[in-house]
Amino acid sequence: MDTLVAKAPLSSQAAEILRTGIETAGGPVSLACSFSLEDVAIIDIAHQAGIILGVFALDTGRLNEETYEVADALVERYRLRIDWYVPRHEAVEELERTEGLFSFRETLEKRHTCCGIRKVEPLSRALRGLAGWVTGMRREQSITRGDLKAIEQDGLNGGILKINPLLDWNEEQLFRYTAENRLPKNRLYSQGYRSIGCAPCTRSVQPGEDSRAGRWWWENPENKECGLHRR
Repeated sequence: MDTLVAKAPLSSQAAEILRTGIETAGGPVSLACSFSLEDVAIIDIAHQAGIILGVFALDTGRLNEETYEVADALVERYRLRIDWYVPRHEAVEELERTEGLFSFRETLEKRHTCCGIRKVEPLSRALRGLAGWVTGMRREQSITRGDLKAIEQDGLNGGILKINPLLDWNEEQLFRYTAENRLPKNRLYSQGYRSIGCAPCTRSVQPGEDSRAGRWWWENPENKECGLHRR
């Protein structure tokens, strides 16, 4: 698949990856939307290509206000239905009662525990009944994503397909596509953010840093995944 689309324009390449992935999955497929520029671009590409794609989002309880603004803008522009999933409130209550509000900054294990409650468990519910899911991951983003494939089998989630239509895009191309198509854009990007997750775990980055340097900035680069995309 990577070879077949390598020479196509990037938006056409992404659309072809989506089509092929959905056809291969042979059942319902949805985009895991964090309202990043990547996910907004995928929604627009699918819309322009007439590709039917479900959309779901994980509301961790700690998203930025600016992220919700993008969600509303997408609903208005594309008449989207976004299926929202939230953490089990009992698990969040127990975590905050016993560990405090910022335990995720103490150790990698505690951060994984928080991500497990707020992201991984809700994702498992979001993926039930799906034959595949779509992500906005790009190879350029970090060392943990350098071996991405356009279409993969997700062994962590029952072997369903995982489709990565933007894997070959770089950041400049992503920003250009966003500007040319006047897509909704999270206001945090103009404040130096280049990857946006939960508010306490994300900050702006410095010139020369990679796009995910602002995510869990107190950790080593090889650990900067939340558990949704462990490889």
